[in-house]
Order: sequence, then structure tokens, then C-alpha cells
Amino acid sequence: MSNQGDKAADDFPTDMPCLEKLDSPTGSPPTASLSSLMELGNCVSNLSLAHEIIVNSDLCFTPRMPRTDSLEGRVTQIVHRAFWDSLQEQLNSHPPNYTHAVILLQEVKTMLQSLLLPGHVRLRSQLDEVLDMDLINQEVNHGILDLHRLAEYITNTMGSLCAPVRDAEVRALRELKEPVELLRNIFRVLELMKTDMVNFTIQSLRPHLLQQAVNYERVKFQQILDKQPDFLDKTTAWLEGAVAEEASVIRAQCDSSAPESRGLVSATAVLNRAYMRLINCDPQDENYPETALMDRSRLDALCQRLRMLVVEASVLLLTNAQCGDAVFSLQGFVGKLRQTIAAVLEGSHTR
Repeated sequence: MSNQGDKAADDFPTDMPCLEKLDSPTGSPPTASLSSLMELGNCVSNLSLAHEIIVNSDLCFTPRMPRTDSLEGRVTQIVHRAFWDSLQEQLNSHPPNYTHAVILLQEVKTMLQSLLLPGHVRLRSQLDEVLDMDLINQEVNHGILDLHRLAEYITNTMGSLCAPVRDAEVRALRELKEPVELLRNIFRVLELMKTDMVNFTIQSLRPHLLQQAVNYERVKFQQILDKQPDFLDKTTAWLEGAVAEEASVIRAQCDSSAPESRGLVSATAVLNRAYMRLINCDPQDENYPETALMDRSRLDALCQRLRMLVVEASVLLLTNAQCGDAVFSLQGFVGKLRQTIAAVLEGSHTR
């Protein structure tokens, strides 16, 4: 049997791939599944969003609108125009075709429901009653659907749910009589109201997140580490470098000969030195610590501002040394000089 097995092995084509067990020394290492990668990505996204809410008090979302002169903007306009023109043709046909209109009413109902708060029990019940899709389909089948009545209810409901800043736009909806134009603007205003709700939710969550910020980020980073153990390697190297620098400075400045006083490194001093290294690092450096990536844009802006202040101070000192107090003390001279320096340096960080 062994000879037959050896012969069979010898007869096996050598150009065929050999399948090996993943746990064998020569096998391929196991790869992360798509679901685990997506879960890891969601975890990082949630952490980034929560961190941005905490540190950026001005954070707010605005509806994304492509530029009208861009290819995306032109394609969007063409598609939207074709969609609404098709709806217009359906409503103008005899008898009217309400197929797409009913679908749009269902979407409007879903969007309105997303704007309701837990306390809107009565309004939710009324919404289900008026925009009862089964009843609407029956009205369509019998040719008695009243779009204007439904649109009036929708605009009134929007008026009761919208922020004060949207009152004028909701009032403008009530003046529209043409069904297609009215539906199109209803969707536009509803998108704005959804954005307002998101921003309101962010403002409501911020005080609670501030109280739990440290624990929340610690838990999230631990979840990421459980899925990807090498996730914080750059952060580790960053802190180790700061510890080494701080220890070197302490040894150089230490005059005491007591053994216990040598090499004592403060955690606060290490963190300060680590962030100073970030401020002075190359903006294109790829070895950026993972824990600071969410604040990189802010740190880069701070670094750029610091460099501009250094240049401004240097020019002012040189001007004072060369021109003397007679020129330097002239009213408005320093301010104009600073404005000139800022104008010259504007955009220098992008070159």
C-alpha cells in the first residue's frame, strides 16, 4: 500500500497547487473575515465620531450637495429632472398613474417617523392613520386618492416638527399647488429637517459623552486591540521615544547623586514631550500615533500657527533691531507689519 501511495504521489502533477492546512508550519496564515473587518471599521468609525463630538463644540452636519458645475452635479440634475418629469407624466395621464406617487408617500411617512421623538405617541398614531398605505392603495384602486389632502397633512406635520429656522420653508410649501413641485420640495425640506435632527442629537449627546469620554474611548480602543493586537504599535513607539528623551534630559540636568532620584520620569512630562514631538514632526510622517490620528488636523493646524508666530516674532525682532524704536514705535506700524507677514506667508504650508 505504501508503494502504491508513493507511486500515486510521484504521478501527481507537479504544477498543481498543493493545499495545506492553515495550522501547519508552511500553511498560509489565517486571514480576517470580511465581517470582522467591517466590525473593526465600524468600531473605529464610532470612536472617531464620538471623539469629534466631544472635542469639537462647533460640530454640525450639513446636507451634501454636489457643485452644479461638476460632473456629479450635472448628472444629479439630469437624473432628478428625469425622475420628476416621469412622475409628472404619470400624474397627467388619464386615468392618473399613482404608482410612483404612492412609493414617494411611503418614503415621506418613513422620514417623518424618523423625526418623531419617543414622546410623540399621539402624533405617531395620527401619522399611521392618515398615511395608512393599505388605505391609500385602496383609494388608488378606486380612483379617489386626494394628493392635495395628504400633502396638506404632511406639510402641517412638518410644521409641528421642524426647527424654527425651517418655518419659512414650510410656509412656502403651503403655497405650492402643483403636486410634483410640492412633493419635490417636501423631500428637500425633509432632508434639511433630518440634518437638523442629527445636529440636535449631537448637541444632546455631548454632555453625556463628556462625562464618559475617557472610559468610552478606553473601551473602544480595547475592543480594537482585541481584534487587531498590533493596532497601537506606532503609539507605543511614539511614547517610548518620548520616555527616552525625557529620561535623557533628566539625567543631564540631575545634580543629585542619590540613586533613587535618578531616572524618575513624570507621566505628564512624557505626554507633554510626546505632543511637542507631534507639533514639530513632518506633516507627511506616516508613523503618526494611532491614538492621535483623530486630532491630526487640529495638531497640524496648531503646528502651522506656531511656525507662523515664530516667523512673525523673528521679523519683528529683526525690524526693531535694525530700524530702532523711532520706526518701531510708530502708531500702527507693528500691526501693518504683522498683516504683511501674514499675507506673505498665507498658503506657504501648502507649497
